Amino acid sequence: MRCLVQRVTSADVKVDGHIVGKIGPGLAVLSCAMRDDEDKDVPLLARKLVNLRIFRDDAGKMNRSILDCGGSALIISQFTLAADTSRGNRPGFSQAARADLGKARFTEFVEAVRQYGVQVATGVFGEEMQVSLTNDGPVTIWLDTANYKRKQS
Repeated sequence: MRCLVQRVTSADVKVDGHIVGKIGPGLAVLSCAMRDDEDKDVPLLARKLVNLRIFRDDAGKMNRSILDCGGSALIISQFTLAADTSRGNRPGFSQAARADLGKARFTEFVEAVRQYGVQVATGVFGEEMQVSLTNDGPVTIWLDTANYKRKQS
């Protein structure tokens, strides 16, 4: 699984012009299930996300997690994170999970993050969405479970 994580002061997502998810300070998370993901990837990514120390402590250093500061998360499915741009100019998405598996993994991921006590808002899987956010920092972090599995091997 892959996530693009942004520390935000606020974020929202709209479908058909209506806000379906909105948060204040916290994390805007674009999430993509990959074709080769395993069941263990969901809890691995959720644990990494909620413990990621990218919020400022009293000294101004990035040393606090979303759990430490009580922020919220806006999690949005985005299969385009699987883009392969190695050939030509049109990205390929064959590494993304099939839609049914992607939706299941997305739902599992959202629930796994909620299990840590994080307030979570979401977009709508498979819909055209408009995302607005105010990036705080800016801080943008790439998470990919493939990287963690290689290091554990």
